[in-house]
Amino acid sequence: MNTKSMNGSKKQNMESEAADRRVAVLQGAMLAVNFAMVSFICVFIYMTTERIRARYDAREFLDSVVTIPADPRMNLIICLSLMGMLVVTFAIRHFWTSLSNSWTVVTLLVDFIVCAAVIYQLDFNYNGLLLLAFANVIAYVRDGKIKLLFVILAVCGYLVADYNLLSIYMPLYRVVDYIRYYPANTQQYLSSINSIMASLNMILFIAYCIYVINRQRGTIEEVNQLYHELQTANEQLHEYADMSERMAQTRERNRLAREIHDTLGHTLTGIATGLDACLALMDISPEQTKKQLELLSKVSREGIKDIRRSVNELRPDSLERLSLEVAIRKMVTEMSQVSDVKIYFETDEKHLKFDEDEENAIYRVIQEGITNAVRHGKANRIWITLKKVDGEIILVIRDDGIGAKEIKSGFGTKHMKERIEMLRGTVTFDGSNGFTVTARIPIRWGETYD
Repeated sequence: MNTKSMNGSKKQNMESEAADRRVAVLQGAMLAVNFAMVSFICVFIYMTTERIRARYDAREFLDSVVTIPADPRMNLIICLSLMGMLVVTFAIRHFWTSLSNSWTVVTLLVDFIVCAAVIYQLDFNYNGLLLLAFANVIAYVRDGKIKLLFVILAVCGYLVADYNLLSIYMPLYRVVDYIRYYPANTQQYLSSINSIMASLNMILFIAYCIYVINRQRGTIEEVNQLYHELQTANEQLHEYADMSERMAQTRERNRLAREIHDTLGHTLTGIATGLDACLALMDISPEQTKKQLELLSKVSREGIKDIRRSVNELRPDSLERLSLEVAIRKMVTEMSQVSDVKIYFETDEKHLKFDEDEENAIYRVIQEGITNAVRHGKANRIWITLKKVDGEIILVIRDDGIGAKEIKSGFGTKHMKERIEMLRGTVTFDGSNGFTVTARIPIRWGETYD
């Protein structure tokens, strides 16, 4: 009897050790898939961004996306460093045999924090790491009902942290936008890699949950129940996928809103200030008021054309017909005529000629700077200078308005910053004495700009 008991106990221990190894293998496989997925996204976005910059496709790409990562290179470093921490915590739990329960809980909490940080860093383009974090916890939970609860929480968290859902409420960059930058054949390969790895992670999680729960409970009924819950979650995922087209329309409207904001806001500001001037002149000089209204009519028609252009081509109409310098002086003259604001434009270059994306950025920044100075700064005078200094295009917009003690990132300033940074430039704002916008755009190597 004693011999049989010893043999039975030894057999159980061997079976338990074998089961633990299978669990560790499944966890390791999930970790490897998630590491590969995160690395793929980060490296892909970084390399694509460098490709866009090298090919000078910044303007076209910027016009097709809602937002972009602030620093793809730093994003890559941060995400890979955080994934390295997950590897360390995994190794500690599986190879440190004397690890106490308290330290096990600490490592599991670190897993959750790291996974949440990576998901946030990726702008929720990949949320499969949540399944990995919950899978690590499930392995150490003894109670079968609590295991099932964690599985349900994992599925719910996965659904809530969905990109398509969250992108409705906040500006997030999209991996799909970067994939669409490539030719159709390449898009298919990239999309397939992205989908396969995401699906593989889900399959591993389902297999892991089924194995762990079945191992502990040993009942087919509970496995079927878990399968039913996962099937329901899978159906919900398909429903979210069906919503992606409508969500894409919402993102497109947001993108168009940025462009229309530049043109419509500028035009309406000029008309508003011009109408104020008409009200002041109406009783004093009807003839002057008539001239002012005729000028406002002309400006409004030009604004309508520019807005139509924003929807169709997303390039300033003035730049299509005129040189950059002439277009800027035309805009400055029109705004000065319809308002009481004096605007001065100076440049040390006789013939301003830059690349199309640079011209578009310079024109839009000047336009937004004038609009903000009139609308928010209550400025009487605006000075605009454009010059080349030590390999840089330097644009300065300064006014004598009320300034700002605290500079908040509004729609206009954020849009100016995005346009300049896409050209590898920098833009700063100073509200201490009036308001000053200083943009620096590096002159690309080998170009003369004459």
